[in-house]
Amino acid sequence: MTEWPIRDLAKATGLTSRTLRHYEQIGLLLPSRVASNGYRFYGDAEISRLYRILSLRALDLPLATIHGALDEKTSLADAIETHLGLLEDRRDRTIEQITLVRNTLDAVKEGSSLSIEDVFAGTDQSQFESEVRARWGDEAWERSTVRLAGMTDEQRESDSQRSRDVNAALRAAAEDGEDPRSSRFQRLVADHHQWVAEFWGGREPDREGYTGLSELYVADPRFAANYGGENNAEVVREAMQVWVRANLE
Repeated sequence: MTEWPIRDLAKATGLTSRTLRHYEQIGLLLPSRVASNGYRFYGDAEISRLYRILSLRALDLPLATIHGALDEKTSLADAIETHLGLLEDRRDRTIEQITLVRNTLDAVKEGSSLSIEDVFAGTDQSQFESEVRARWGDEAWERSTVRLAGMTDEQRESDSQRSRDVNAALRAAAEDGEDPRSSRFQRLVADHHQWVAEFWGGREPDREGYTGLSELYVADPRFAANYGGENNAEVVREAMQVWVRANLE
């Protein structure tokens, strides 16, 4: 059996030896053997497994999801074939994204009215990864990624529609001049809190997290735009904070 030392594997893949050792620590990729001097060596089975790991990482899947998806019995040929299929799926999604962006551009040039969801329909949402990780930690991003990866196209569309409905309802309440303390507004906030928990992969936002989110809705113009601007966002923030004081310790 041919074996490759960790330094050769790192050079061939562009990974660092530290990364390969991290994969070993979490049980994602074990060496075929460890020499008495501590050097790691990798055989054909490990090369096949690493190929699958890298192909899945290229699709932005989290390590936890990759770990659960790997099958020890898969050959290198099967791994490459699966990778090809995933790349073809990504190509198809890219073509769809191009169509969305082209339609958005045409609508803007024609002066058509667009919702904020329409404007950003063709953007790559993975651009927000670093921001989410910085604000709410790695777990928040990993949970969200796993959740979306497990959805069908129909489920993703339904999920997007729920997001639009929840936020549109809050915007409508603010535009109607509804008192943030009213029962109507507070019911809408309760639904919003549940939606956030779903979006975060089942982790309900606590008092600090939900309050911070309400502040972000005002501070960040991208979020404020969902509610028709900063003034409406301030009303939504007040309603959220009223709900926090009444429902979260």
